[in-house]
Amino acid sequence: MDFILGLPKTLRRNDAICVVVDRFSKMAHFLPCSKTSDASHIAKLYFNEVVRLHGLPKTIVSDRDVKFTSYFWKTLWMKMGTKLQFSTAFHPQTDGQTEVVNRSLGNLLRSLVGNHIRDWDTILPTAEFAYNNSVNRTTGLSPSEIVYGFKPRQPLDLIPMSSRYRISESASAFASHLHELHKEIAQNIEKSNKDYKLYADLKRRFKTFKVGDFVMVRIRPERFPQGTVKKLHAKSAGPFKILRKVNDNAYVVDLPEDFNINPTFNIEDLVAYEGPDFNPPNPFLQQPDITPPLENPNLPPPSYHSQTTHG
Repeated sequence: MDFILGLPKTLRRNDAICVVVDRFSKMAHFLPCSKTSDASHIAKLYFNEVVRLHGLPKTIVSDRDVKFTSYFWKTLWMKMGTKLQFSTAFHPQTDGQTEVVNRSLGNLLRSLVGNHIRDWDTILPTAEFAYNNSVNRTTGLSPSEIVYGFKPRQPLDLIPMSSRYRISESASAFASHLHELHKEIAQNIEKSNKDYKLYADLKRRFKTFKVGDFVMVRIRPERFPQGTVKKLHAKSAGPFKILRKVNDNAYVVDLPEDFNINPTFNIEDLVAYEGPDFNPPNPFLQQPDITPPLENPNLPPPSYHSQTTHG
């Protein structure tokens, strides 16, 4: 689960999309909502649009949005027997399923909305149907085929009508429009998947660490308490010892307690350290000022030049 925010507010007062992706089949559901919706509203939306079709999930992977970390959300899914799993702090790539879908959905909406930016929520069902009936690069099948066992009929399957039947010009034009629309969407999805794979492969680092290795950690200002990281601070800190391997992408690092941040780091924020072992200080602690203060700050500093007294 993830959210797409920052969208124009529609006539139905929606300005966000809740994206839900099935980890196995890659089937996606796009649920229009508001960024101010609380956890209870998102839960109701999820039950109405997802649970009624697929049942209760065994696990839900999401980021650490306040909606997903609220007491209501955690209690609800604990009662339902669903395990909540959260992505690594400040590394949304952990929730890779929805990140890929968000990218594709953004491209779809841009091509479908056109000048009607206030009606994007009415186009979501069309985008969802087209997405779920497009062949996924990973599985080699469309999500609908995996879930239902067959390919749903689409506007792409239009057949010519017999001349014995009277043809409605408006209905024929609408069907042709859907045919071309779904064809364009399928092409956009395929292009988006190729672009995302190329971009992800360029940034991928094929390296791992072992427990006990020393690493330097990348300093992201958003990880630390506000005001502790300045522009002139170092870009990395360490070295620190690897305490535990969560998976190939995340590690728990032995940080000093005064850092006051989550010790789990993504591999993109870790660099192997080669050098002597030592205990580094926290670079964000305020260093004491050793400059002696003036006795009276209202008086000018004393002059050390010779003075001449005039009688």
